[in-house]
Amino acid sequence: MKIDNAVLSFAGVMVLASLALGLWVSPLWFWLTAFVGANMLQAGFTGFCPAAKIFKALGVKPGQAFR
Repeated sequence: MKIDNAVLSFAGVMVLASLALGLWVSPLWFWLTAFVGANMLQAGFTGFCPAAKIFKALGVKPGQAFR
């Protein structure tokens, strides 16, 4: 798995988990959904993604979008 795939998979898991938690635990969990979405939006404009930096530090192979 490359960093690009890892970042997208991680974001998808976080969105789905926060939606489930928002529905079944507390609506405050929807703030996590908003944070993930805002982070994805800013990464699209700036190219900086904290999750990509973490995956790179963990030794995941670089991809095309995040190097």
